[in-house]
Amino acid sequence: MKSCCDTSSHVASLRDRQRGTLVRVLWINAIMFGAIVAAAIYGKSTALLSDSLDNLGDALTYGLSLVVVSQSSTAKARVALFKGGLIFLAASVVIVQVIRHLIDPVLPSYEIMTLFSVAGLAANGLCLLLLWRHRNDDINMSSVFECSRNDIASNLSVIVAAAGVWAFDAGWPDVVVGALLAALLLRSSARVISGAWSELHHPVPDAPH
Repeated sequence: MKSCCDTSSHVASLRDRQRGTLVRVLWINAIMFGAIVAAAIYGKSTALLSDSLDNLGDALTYGLSLVVVSQSSTAKARVALFKGGLIFLAASVVIVQVIRHLIDPVLPSYEIMTLFSVAGLAANGLCLLLLWRHRNDDINMSSVFECSRNDIASNLSVIVAAAGVWAFDAGWPDVVVGALLAALLLRSSARVISGAWSELHHPVPDAPH
């Protein structure tokens, strides 16, 4: 039977590992947001804009997750609820952009879309690898993992959109993929909010510090 000191030491070690991972993925996403949002604006791509907003949302998410690593399960659930709201906001921005491009069609640059979505895929693949061991730690880390997993799907979708723009010499594949990514974000938002809401109303006992 483990002593209280052994349990506390294990929890402290886990929190330290979580902090280290969150700092790494925070920097990766902050850098990728700056690069991809500039590329999305220059390349006139709705799908790539969705990708960049995903990175921004993740950077904010990881920062918030870092703050509550050592706090109570209730505090983590509240932050997860806020994360779900951020994901919903990102989806709303993409939907507005989709509507704008439906009204005023543009031809995005498939070269820029491909280049930066592949770079984003590599960066997010690294983040997912770093977060994998924490995916079931608690509501805080599971919501972070959810965000990172969405990024992989987002990057792959932008590559498909770029191929469609190249093949059809038209902007509609970019708009279609952007709309699908917005739907994915909405679904993710609902899942994170639902999990956080359940945690708030049925909290699990906190591990001893």
